[in-house]
Amino acid sequence: MTADLSVFNLILHASLVVQIVMVLLLVASVLSWTAIGAKWSTLRRARAEADDFERRFWSGAELGELYKKISGRGRRLGGMEVIFEAGFREFARLRQKAGMAAETVLAGAQRAMRVALNREVDGLETHLSFLATVGSTSPYVGLFGTVWGIMNSFLALGGKDHVTIATVAPGIAEALIATAMGLFAAIPAVIAYNRFSSEVDRLVGRYDTFVEEFSSILQRQAQ
Repeated sequence: MTADLSVFNLILHASLVVQIVMVLLLVASVLSWTAIGAKWSTLRRARAEADDFERRFWSGAELGELYKKISGRGRRLGGMEVIFEAGFREFARLRQKAGMAAETVLAGAQRAMRVALNREVDGLETHLSFLATVGSTSPYVGLFGTVWGIMNSFLALGGKDHVTIATVAPGIAEALIATAMGLFAAIPAVIAYNRFSSEVDRLVGRYDTFVEEFSSILQRQAQ
C-alpha cells in the first residue's frame, strides 16, 4: 500500500489533465526559482554599486575627473553611475553652447538623468511581474488539477456497488498533489516578489534622491 500511494506512483498514474497541470506547475516553479536567483544577484550588485558610487561622489572628487573615469571604463554602466554620466554629459554639452540660459542647461541635464533613471527602474523591475503572476495564479492552477482529479475519481466510482476509503484514497491523493505543487510554486514567488519589490523601491528612492542632490550641485555650477 505504501508503494502504491507513494508520490511518484500517484503522479505516474494520475489522469492526463492532472499530469499536464503538474508539469506546468513544475516548470513555473523552476522558472520562478531561476528568476529569484537572477533578481537577487542583480539587486545585490545594484546595492553594492550604489554604495561604491556614493562614497566616491561625496569624497570631494572633482566632477569632471569623476566623469572621465566613469565614461572611460569601457564597460556597461548601471545605477547611479549611468544617471550621473547622462546628467553631466548633457550638462557639459549644453553649457558649451553660447547664449544658453542656466535654467535651460539645468533642465536638459535633469531630463537626461530622468531618462537614465527610468531605464534603470525598468531593469530593476525585470522578472517581478513574472513572480507576481506565478504567485497569484499557481494556487488556482493547482486547484483546477485537484478538482479535475477528484471529479474523475468519483465518476469512475459511479458504477461500483461497494466503495471504501481504500478505493477513493488514491484518486483523491493524486489530485491533492496538484494543490500542493501549486502552493509550492506560489509561496516562494510571493515572498520573493514582496521582498524584491521593497528593495527596488528603496533603490529607486536612492536614485531619486541622488538626482535631486546632483541637480542642486549642477545648478550652482550653472550659475
